[in-house]
This record gives sequence, C-alpha cells and structure tokens, in this order.
Amino acid sequence: MLQRQISKPTLCDLDPFHDRNALPEDHDVASFDYWESEHGFNFDFEELKFEHPRPSPPLPPPRPLPPVPTSHAPKHKASPDNQPYHVYAKGQKWFLIVIISAAGLFSGLSSNIYFPAMDEISKDLNVSLAAVSLTVTSYMIAQGITPLIWGSFSDTLGRRPIYMASFSVYILANIALSLTPNYAVLLLFRGLQAAGSASTVSIGNGVIQDISPPSERGSFIAFYQAIRNFSIAIGPVLGGVLAEFLGFRSIFAFLLILSCVVLAAIILFLPETLRSIAGNGSLRLTGVYLPCIQRLLAGRKGPRFPQHYRDNSQVDGFMLPRKKVTAQTFIEPLKLLGEKDILFNLIFGGVVYAVWSMVTSSTTRLFGQSFGLNEILLGLAFLPNGLGTIVGSAIVGKLMARDFTRLEAAYKMAARGLPLPADFKIGKNIPLDFPLERARLGHLPWISILFIVSTAAYGFSLAVAPNPSAQPSPGWIVVPLTLQFLIAATSNAVFALNQTIVADLCPGRGASATAVNNLVRCGLGALGVALVDGLVTLVGVAPTFLGLSLMTLSVAPFAVLNWYWGMKWRAERAERQQRKETEKRERDVENGNLPLKG
Repeated sequence: MLQRQISKPTLCDLDPFHDRNALPEDHDVASFDYWESEHGFNFDFEELKFEHPRPSPPLPPPRPLPPVPTSHAPKHKASPDNQPYHVYAKGQKWFLIVIISAAGLFSGLSSNIYFPAMDEISKDLNVSLAAVSLTVTSYMIAQGITPLIWGSFSDTLGRRPIYMASFSVYILANIALSLTPNYAVLLLFRGLQAAGSASTVSIGNGVIQDISPPSERGSFIAFYQAIRNFSIAIGPVLGGVLAEFLGFRSIFAFLLILSCVVLAAIILFLPETLRSIAGNGSLRLTGVYLPCIQRLLAGRKGPRFPQHYRDNSQVDGFMLPRKKVTAQTFIEPLKLLGEKDILFNLIFGGVVYAVWSMVTSSTTRLFGQSFGLNEILLGLAFLPNGLGTIVGSAIVGKLMARDFTRLEAAYKMAARGLPLPADFKIGKNIPLDFPLERARLGHLPWISILFIVSTAAYGFSLAVAPNPSAQPSPGWIVVPLTLQFLIAATSNAVFALNQTIVADLCPGRGASATAVNNLVRCGLGALGVALVDGLVTLVGVAPTFLGLSLMTLSVAPFAVLNWYWGMKWRAERAERQQRKETEKRERDVENGNLPLKG
C-alpha cells in the first residue's frame, strides 16, 4: 500500500492558474494559513493520504483571488522583514546615543558659549555690538545651509566618515578663532565653525533612524536633544567665566580641546550604521566604517558590538540600495519641502525656533541694561533657559513614547481578525492607516499655548524691570528668568515633536530630513536674530515680544491642518512613490536592465 505524507502547500502549489507575480512585490508567496483563516477554508493536509494512484479530477476554472492586505499579510519566512529592525541590544543602542549626543553638543555649545562674551569681543576688536551680532547671524546661516551638504553625504557615503570630516572642519575653525587678530577673521571662521558643527545634529538623527524603530525613536530623539541642550545650559556659564578671566579667545581654545576628545571617541567606538552599508547591524564592516576598538580587540576579546557575521555580497534584502553621489543627491532633500505635511511641520517649528532664538540672543543686551550684570552673571542668567531645554525635551520624550505605545496597542486591537503576530511592532515603514499624527502631535496644543503666553508675558516683565541707574530690585529678575525657562521648555518640546514626526515621514533619509529642518529653522532664526535688536530699539521690548507671540499664533493653523489631513497626505505620497517605482521598473525591464519575474 502506498502511503505518503503531504506537506502543507502554498496557494501557488494548489492553484496552477495562480500567478505568483500577481501579488505585491513584498509578498512573494502568500501563506495558505492566511487564506484559510480569512476565507473559511478548513483542510487538514496533515491527514491527507493516497491509498493507490487515482486520476486527477478536472481543474476548476480560474477565479480571481481577493487582494492581500499589504499592511498586515504575513511575510514569507525568508523575507528580511522578519528580522529584527536592528541587532544591537537596548544597552548598545544607548551607548551609541551617548556618543552621538556628545557630538551633537557642539552645535548648541558653539553658539551659546559665545553670548556672554559679546560685550568683551566688541571692546577687544573695537567694533560695535551690532557688528558682533552679525557673527551670530552668519553662524546661523551656515548652520542652516551646510547640513544639506553633510546630511546628503551621510545618507549616501555613511555616517562615520562624514562625522570625521565635519569634525575636522570644526577643529580647523577653532584653531583660527583661538588666534583671532581682527573682526574679519572672526566673522569668516565663525561661519566655518558652524559648517563643521551644525552637521552633527542631522547625522545624529540619521543614526537614530538607522538603529531604532518608530516605537523607540521618540524617546531616543528626546534624550538626544536633551543631552545636546545641556550645552545650552552650561555653555553661557563656561563662556562667561572664560571670557572674564582668560579672554574671549580662550572660549575657542576650550572648544578645540573638547572637540578633539569627542572625535577620538567617534574614531574608537562609533560603528557605521547607515543601513545601505551596515544593514540591520549584522553586516561585516571594513575600512573606515569599522571602529578602531574592534580592530584592537580582534583576536583578544569579543568586540563591543555584535559580531558581524555576513558579507554585503551574501545578503539580499537586508540593506537599502547603495546610491551614488550626484548633483541630485543635494537637490533631493529640498524636494521634501514640496510635501504639504512636511512643509507645514517645518514652518510651525521654524517660527517657534526663531522666536526662541530671538529671546536667547537678546538676553545679553536686555539683562545687561535692565540689571547691570557682568560677564559671569550674564552667563548664569542663561541657566534657566538651558535647563528649560533639557526639561522640555525629557518630558515630551516620555509623553511621545507613551502615546505611541498606546496607539500601537489600539491599532493591534482594531486589526483583530487580521494575521498580526502577538509581538507585532511597527517598523520602518509605518502603515498608512496608523494615526501617526495623533501619536506624535497629541500634546502640541497645550505646549503651544503655554509658549505663546510665556513669550508675551516675557516682554512685559522686562519692560517693567528696574533700570540699573535707579534703585535696584534684585528679586524682580526671577520673573523674566522663570518665563525664559518656560519659553525654552515649551519651544524645545515642540522641536522634539517636530523632529520626530519629520523623521517618521522620511524613512531611510534621517540626515536629509534633519538638514531640511535645520534649513527652515536656522533660516528663520537667523532672520529673527538680525532683526530683534532693531525691533526692541524701534518699538520697545514689550511690543516686540507681544508681536512675536501673535506671529506664532498666526502659524498655528498649519499644525491644525496637519492634524486633520496628515494621514491623507501620507497616503497620497506613498501612492505617488509606488507609481514612480512601478514605472521605473517597467522602463528598466523594457531596456533590459532587469529580468522579468518568473
């Protein structure tokens, strides 16, 4: 007697008329289990046995199959989507976040350590305070433009080599600034200093996107921003002390030493994370992409990070395709400004950033005039602002992580009946029907209202502050400093929300998305810093900051539009991208560049 055990077939095996290529590209083989559960089939293939050969029954006529839900249908076992988003453990990811946060310190530190020394610089170089303020403007312009170049390179050539290149530029600028002989050198090399330091923010956000799925990304970005914002708190204090006792040039000597230490840490410990080079962390790294510590420990102890056990040539699907550097590489990030949801996020966040920059940059003048503070006390006056940036980022990071987890669980519950696994987590490609805007922007309304009210009140608190020539009231300084704390906390909470959702909307392009964000924010910030002194002189401090609060209120509708129509715009963008990819593939097939699937 002939008995044969039959393994459970796929749809392609059961239905000879079924076209394997009719399914979407990311579902090469549809699991029979899915169709069994979804459409009532109930065959026990394990018990199916043949007693003797029998003629095959006539084949039924072909019938169309229901579409596979692309967001939820199970993947084939060989699909790379079943692999972890990244192989690094949580502790190893945090180790990387600490390194890139230390690198990101220099963008804010280089700007804020400078503010308490502006008076001394104007006296030392024999120029006006307005001329020294232009160096802040030049810094912010370079800070907005250069990340487009560095960010595009890092999304193409890798994070690690661009980190090393940008830090080299920063170190050379600090060498020149520590020897500043005149105003022209200061103006030129402040711009070059920004060119070297500003990129660290966009590259760091790219690293976070490389190693973390959306469910972890909010807390990582908030922590990253909080650590970077520590420089905003401590920078002015350091700058005031250094300028008071060693002169303003010592500020740049200090930055030179500190940047050399961080660059050494990057060279020693930071591996390449760009997914087109390192995949999900399981690909073998060589050359400049391999941290020096792994070279030193090879053959002695295990490396600091998981063993890279695959060669790039052996892996298909675990890495993004490598891109070449062309002129299009630098134009591509600017195309993000043509997407409504991204643009509206950037405009609202950019206006908030400009107002906060105007508050910060005018502190030296306004507090010096109102309270007669020296460089050291001016440095201490920046502390509430810096502490606010840390507190705001930390709190909103926890809120974002909680909201995302809650909505992810609700999304799983709503999808019951679809084959979502028990450990389902939203990965790099966020489903189009997931309420991303609710997950990221749920706390934006009350944060924005608090920012607007605090900004308006800040101007009036300085308008009624005692003049130092009159009888001083030292206690009154607490009022504007408290309002500065609230302005900094709420504005940086907006930045964290803004940066996280923009990164989510641009998967695989973290550095470019941050670079465009910097372009809008720093462009508006540079314009605000250039105008704030003139506005205060022309109309007074209270009307100036009242007007800035009303300007913020006027762009709030952009956030409202994004809240209600963001999901629709995401779906439209995904449809356009899918259509372009299909057309490109058809052209490649026609030209013989790609084989037909079979």
